[in-house]
Amino acid sequence: MHITVLSDNNGTESLAGEWGLSILIEHGALRILLDAGSSDLFLKNAAALGKDLQNLDFAVLSHAHYDHADGFVPLLRENPALKVYVRQSVLNDCYAQKENGMEYIGVAPALIDEFERRLVRVDGDCEIAKGVWLIPHKAPHRAQIGMRERMYIKSCCILIPDDFSHEQSLVFETQRGLCIFNSCSHAGASEIIGEVCDTFPGKKVYAYVGGFHLYKKTPKEVEAFAARLAECGVERILTGHCTGDEAFAILKSRLGERITQFRVGLETDI
Repeated sequence: MHITVLSDNNGTESLAGEWGLSILIEHGALRILLDAGSSDLFLKNAAALGKDLQNLDFAVLSHAHYDHADGFVPLLRENPALKVYVRQSVLNDCYAQKENGMEYIGVAPALIDEFERRLVRVDGDCEIAKGVWLIPHKAPHRAQIGMRERMYIKSCCILIPDDFSHEQSLVFETQRGLCIFNSCSHAGASEIIGEVCDTFPGKKVYAYVGGFHLYKKTPKEVEAFAARLAECGVERILTGHCTGDEAFAILKSRLGERITQFRVGLETDI
């Protein structure tokens, strides 16, 4: 499996970054795009890297936030055959409590208004190609996480804590073990690993790729998270975006060579 980071917070001298994430995954004969960042920046970076996004097999939206979804609008306009797998509950209804009040953080309305027929809505565990799965959250009490993170869903004109039913893991069965992609891991990476292990009894998780939503956490909270992650026994971890640079430094000190930080243009084999 070969991955290329097309959009991330950390850019380089030649490739710009933005608050968002987009990863091209080449697995055997499959070419899969996971998320599309906040804008068309990932398309520009893909062109600069010589990555053709016209011959994708399909795309996956990890969850219904703008910084992962909005780049799909220009992509779908350019690529008339592409389908995007999303959770059944993905709508334009996500909000977050900010310092200046409640702010909309959901997908661009155009994604649903213009391209509903191109969205493949899935429910439960879904095998989208041989050995390639979309796995929802299964642990209870996820609305408590939404309350803690001050993230909400608008339902019947009221805001309720987000239970992240719109979030999913992209999971690959490989010879070395399971490889999990979860772009923001709102439910917690160790909890997600547990959910995936319960879904695939007897199989180990070899790699985890995604953000950990630690950029606002205290060093003590990050240390506790690092300890939980270390106990999971994952051999390869690639993270960035909402993890944050300060949190990554703490994770690196605890996890050593097992963990690598994203940047735009990063290419690596898993």
